[in-house]
Amino acid sequence: MNDLTEKPWSGRFQEPTDAFVEAFTASVGFDRRLYRQDIQGSIAHAKMLARQGILTEAECESIVAGLQRIQGRIETGDFSWSIPLEDVHMNIEAALIQDIGEAGKKLHTGRSRNDQVATDVRLYLREEIDQLQTALQRLQTVLLDLAEREAETLMPGFTHLQVAQPVSFGHHLMAWFEMLARDRARLRDCRRRVNQMPLGAAALAGTTYPIDRTYTAQLLGFEAPMENSLDAVSDRDFLIEFCAAASILMMHLSRFSEELILWSSAQFGFVQLSDRFCTGSSIMPQKKNPDVPELIRGKTGRIFGHLMALLTLMKAQPLAYNKDNQEDKEPLFDTLDNLKGALKVFADMLAQLRPDRAKMKAAARQGFPTATDLADYLVRKGVPFRDAHAIVGRAVARALEQGCDLSELSLETLRGFSPVIEEDVFSILTLEGALAARDHLGGTAPRQVRAAIRRARAALENARDS
Repeated sequence: MNDLTEKPWSGRFQEPTDAFVEAFTASVGFDRRLYRQDIQGSIAHAKMLARQGILTEAECESIVAGLQRIQGRIETGDFSWSIPLEDVHMNIEAALIQDIGEAGKKLHTGRSRNDQVATDVRLYLREEIDQLQTALQRLQTVLLDLAEREAETLMPGFTHLQVAQPVSFGHHLMAWFEMLARDRARLRDCRRRVNQMPLGAAALAGTTYPIDRTYTAQLLGFEAPMENSLDAVSDRDFLIEFCAAASILMMHLSRFSEELILWSSAQFGFVQLSDRFCTGSSIMPQKKNPDVPELIRGKTGRIFGHLMALLTLMKAQPLAYNKDNQEDKEPLFDTLDNLKGALKVFADMLAQLRPDRAKMKAAARQGFPTATDLADYLVRKGVPFRDAHAIVGRAVARALEQGCDLSELSLETLRGFSPVIEEDVFSILTLEGALAARDHLGGTAPRQVRAAIRRARAALENARDS
């Protein structure tokens, strides 16, 4: 290679690449973000080659120093990316050869861009998953702080978006926490399969050089080299699996967002979002629009699309590597960018959320939320549950006629439905009584909510230490 535009594979070709094809097939516009991982992998590869006697120590030192200089140039903006050189790998290699000369031409011994790019993407995604875990942990901590403050705050629990039973707002927030805990577990499990090393598989069949793939894997922090060279260069399961986990996580954020959108509306009025996370209308001066949760809800569909794109990309590929796989990076990068942004802004937004406890409690009184408690009361008095269900149904019908809550019916009226009802019934018809009565593991009683928060905090601390 005599200059920075000559392609390393040009020897077999009689004509130059068509200019449009060159631009159409180039990936350097987006895969340049892998530069650190590409240099990291190349340094490990050079050290392994020197250890195996394929490079001299002097050549290895020259290569490592040259790559480190190139990384410095990239990070200071003093590096020119070339479209004719196609991708991040050939750009860095060409710059290395220009910098150190003949030794730079030896770096690619025993490897191919096929195993090189697979290694780069795995290194990149491994790092990104670790950052996502930190962002998830921050969001979970914000949720725990908010849930602890609101452990005794009454709100309606819904099924079918209709008032069902009273719950603690803290308990509701802890349901969000549990969803995120499963997301973290999925990412942790996914990382194990990401952390396998393709390098050394070369183009598809391995290499004739006496390489030590285990040593390279140790240098790069991989759990182990991948077992099969064909699979190593062509596998993108780890990207699909990550995007599936990301889609589930975004689905959870979308559900949270939907509740915030409803709760912050005038019709609910349960919470106030900080002005910092809302926008106004160009025509209606009274509007305060929940744009952040709405946008997160919208971006969820985008992430689902990336998962489908990767599944479709891989569904008909024969072994081993195909140019199709160049299309795996933009869906991955966009998924990561939007997921990290959504986690950050959601944590920031929740940290400034202002619940309206009075409105929540007032809403919890609507829709006869203690009807189930009355049925349970009758069962404890010896009434079969199905009979109790019918009795309470008639009591609800009477309350509807009178335009009042069950707790506002007189004892005489209630006893008209069942003679086992006594004065103590009113203690279980209050919202506070209904809340406190569900005092078991997983229940909404404030005592149980606080216990769940303590367990969750301990689990987060253990995760930080591990």
